Amino acid sequence: MTNRDAIRAKVRQAVYRTLGLEPRLDPVPKRHLVAEHDLRDLPFGSEFQVPAGGLITPLARQVAMDRHIRLRSDSKPTLTVKPEAPRTAIPTAGGKAVALGADHGGFKLKECLKGYLRELGYEVVDCGTSSTESVDYPDLALAVAELVSQGRTWRGILVDGAGIGSCMAANKVPGVRAAMCYDQSTALNSREHNDANVLTLGAGLIGETLARQIVKIWLETPFGGGRHARRVEKIMETERRFLRKP
Repeated sequence: MTNRDAIRAKVRQAVYRTLGLEPRLDPVPKRHLVAEHDLRDLPFGSEFQVPAGGLITPLARQVAMDRHIRLRSDSKPTLTVKPEAPRTAIPTAGGKAVALGADHGGFKLKECLKGYLRELGYEVVDCGTSSTESVDYPDLALAVAELVSQGRTWRGILVDGAGIGSCMAANKVPGVRAAMCYDQSTALNSREHNDANVLTLGAGLIGETLARQIVKIWLETPFGGGRHARRVEKIMETERRFLRKP
């Protein structure tokens, strides 16, 4: 037995004990154990089919909650730890939904902006996090960026301590043009000149009032087109060129 198998066996034993399943001496069918590594690379908002009689570890449930993954079982009702993110663009009066995410450093500002966005009439898809407990910003950036890239939300907004890391992570997702903005001018420029579809903010750099102003300008400023369209197309062509490489 490899070290990995030994670890999985111990985890399975602990899960059985937690569920109140007494160990048996006679052979019993082996039950599949759904672990964190089975879910962590699945797309945000996707679905995972749990094998009949399968056991789900607490860490796997946490990953499912963080990534809005629906757990389905043939033998049991649907197990959901959080409502599944819509697979298509959310229908609203204006057809505009905004994906919103933050790490622990941006959690408080995210909660403030969530209410503000709804006041402005936008549908909000909250991608987490849900507390100030430490998390990794690339995970939240990926969750938001995927929704925008797939056209399931109109725009995306990310908040972390400085806004830089989330911007870098989001821009790794094809089709995303994330811009870190720290005042009204950068918000205006990122939309008018660069057609940014994801906004990143640094909660440690700006306050709630300025954040609201930046968000409003960024959401309401149209892309300028013209010479800017030619330049943005060159950015996207650069992305496509590297995606085509073997």
